[in-house]
Amino acid sequence: MKNNSLYFFFLLFIQIGFAQNNLQWQGYFSYSEIKGVSGSANTVFAASENALFSKNSSNNIIKTTNTVDGLSGQTISSIYHSVKFNKTIIGYENGLIIVINEADGSMLKVVDIISKQLPSEIKKVNHFFEHEGFAYVSCDFGIVQFNLATMQFGDTYFIGDNGAELKVNQTAVHNGFIFAATINGIRKATITNQNLIDFNQWSIVASGNWLSVNTFGTELYAINTAGNINKFNAVSNSFVLIKQITPPFLYSSVAADHFTVTTLNTVYVFDEQMNVVRLINSNEIIESKPNFSCATIIAQTVFIGTKENGMITSPLSNTFNFEDITPIGPSRNNIFSLEASAKSLWAVYGFYPGNYNPYQSPQGFPSLYGISKFDYTTWLNIPTSEVLGARALSNVAINPNNNDDVYISSFFSGLLKIENDKPTKLFTPQNTAPNGLQSIEVAVAPNDIRINNPVFDKEGNLWLTNNLVEKALKVLKTNGQWQSISFATVLPELTNYGGLVIDKNNTKWAASRRGVVGYNEKGGVLKLITEGSEKGNLPSPDVRSVAVDNKSQLWIGTNKGLRVLSNVGNYQTEGQITANPIIILDDNLAQELLYEQFITDIEVDGANNKWIGTADSGLFFVSPNGQETKYHFTINNSPLPSNTINDITINSVTGEVFIATAKGLISFKGTSTAASEDLNNAFVYPNPVRPEYQGTVKIAGLLDKANVKITDVAGNLVYETTAQGGTIEWDTTAFGKYKVASGVYMIFISAQDGVETKVKKVMIIR
Repeated sequence: MKNNSLYFFFLLFIQIGFAQNNLQWQGYFSYSEIKGVSGSANTVFAASENALFSKNSSNNIIKTTNTVDGLSGQTISSIYHSVKFNKTIIGYENGLIIVINEADGSMLKVVDIISKQLPSEIKKVNHFFEHEGFAYVSCDFGIVQFNLATMQFGDTYFIGDNGAELKVNQTAVHNGFIFAATINGIRKATITNQNLIDFNQWSIVASGNWLSVNTFGTELYAINTAGNINKFNAVSNSFVLIKQITPPFLYSSVAADHFTVTTLNTVYVFDEQMNVVRLINSNEIIESKPNFSCATIIAQTVFIGTKENGMITSPLSNTFNFEDITPIGPSRNNIFSLEASAKSLWAVYGFYPGNYNPYQSPQGFPSLYGISKFDYTTWLNIPTSEVLGARALSNVAINPNNNDDVYISSFFSGLLKIENDKPTKLFTPQNTAPNGLQSIEVAVAPNDIRINNPVFDKEGNLWLTNNLVEKALKVLKTNGQWQSISFATVLPELTNYGGLVIDKNNTKWAASRRGVVGYNEKGGVLKLITEGSEKGNLPSPDVRSVAVDNKSQLWIGTNKGLRVLSNVGNYQTEGQITANPIIILDDNLAQELLYEQFITDIEVDGANNKWIGTADSGLFFVSPNGQETKYHFTINNSPLPSNTINDITINSVTGEVFIATAKGLISFKGTSTAASEDLNNAFVYPNPVRPEYQGTVKIAGLLDKANVKITDVAGNLVYETTAQGGTIEWDTTAFGKYKVASGVYMIFISAQDGVETKVKKVMIIR
């Protein structure tokens, strides 16, 4: 297929960033998992999973940096701030290095380590140590020298036995020698030696597995996996045990006259005599009792990074005063599912893999996480302790008649109800009998209740799927009564269900691993669309997503491609319903749109465009009929932090498209809003249009297919178009020929049938 992607940049060793013009991206990243910390005299620099933030203690300004600003979506493994060069260096697990010039915010992407002819699994960047203008980069294969002035790599040191690759955790320079803490001993060499690429120039001064080596004051200290802190004795050329800490050791840092050592539950702060001047235990932080990941000291304040609770600070003086300085955001990056309304966005983190087995979560059991809500201003994170024990939270339904009434399905525990941001009830078989929820018929554990895809119909009833039971479709009526519908006549074998959608005829379309099941209460009609030319023509029976567009077409996403049912209105009249591929022409060759792609989600915007997420190929934005791929967003040409798209949702009022990936949440601020029912709320923005504004004028709150004409005060027509959805854009030119002059312009809006009209004005100042 022809590459219709919009490429924003090509980067090897050049300045990076996204000049999006009209492509407006916004990042909503989690800063809860702190990977590393560094600092200057008054600023802390912290790295989370794949984003950064800094806080200046002089003005308390917090600055965030993520993929929208030019960072990679890969996992960060190390961070270092050079005070001398005013540059922040970020190292990644895949070997990428990004250098940020703090003076102007520019970024440099360095791919030399990625390009090395080495196995990809040993390219991780572990640590940066600065000495006389060079950063010594500790990697899983050895040490790389990086010139902080020229931004160029120098030599690479393979210091293992006979010049083999050797994992280096950290380096330090002491009394004219460079020391390397490795998994196979501490090795040293003369720092001025011009032949350090020769492994013979490196000698072993201590055996064992060493995690850290630091110059502190006039001494050199190293820490091994046993939690032993050792001091180097130059006379004996060996390390001597002086203290022990409770392992596992995680992080060490030297700042001014303090040496900080971090373990999972303790932060030790030593003075130059190696006396403990502050000992912080995680249980002192009553609210969260976090697991620590790193720590450092800046201006008599201890900055503590945690694994799930962001960045916490405390005065160096021995107090129990702790402050959370983590930037607001969702509690985790790997959002499994999300749902937007006009008032808020909800996100959940439950997990099941492609085989729908919740026991295969990273936690080793059905996952237990909290819930996040974004009111388009700030985030509210409902902690794990408040979700009533509901595990594997999988999908969200927001009551269209009351946005404070939210239901979240659990793929292990039932259905969770949230009222006014508080989880209030967990629906299970015990409190919904006899026609309500059911445990799976072949239970792996007691009370294994796998609920998915809650959706409200236009009457306010809540429909959902109950996996691995015969009566797979459930409905919670507005009167509080439950009803169950069996799919056994079309699906005799028990199965799992993906998406669920309800069309304008009140037909329910349920995606399953055995096809799409359609159900309509009128006559209790059940039908199945599945694999095979005579059974529905799907490329695979494993259907993951379904969506009904503005022309009553059913779009069906499978693990092996896309199909479209031309008219859901044929459900009652046709026998076997058949879906068809979308055939496009590429260089005069007929090809199938999204052939063999694993489609994870399909969403329809206000202009009937389709946003299609995939398991490993990024995001496709296609025209209403699918014949034009407007954009194909990937990690290489957009701020997407991952090509794995978990879910998509659209704020129908603003047109903002939210994209949940495996590495973070971002949004595309489109203009394809849902059409209004009348023109009472039509508005123009910005108004007035000032000289410094470079964007377009938006006319929103329109009826679908409304006619919009723009004239000057003399009545001369300068622009005309027909709305596709609820918003149109005007580039302030006269039919694209030239910029219109300063003045007041009249906007005449009329419905397609001409019955309803509205007149607006916009002032343009050049």
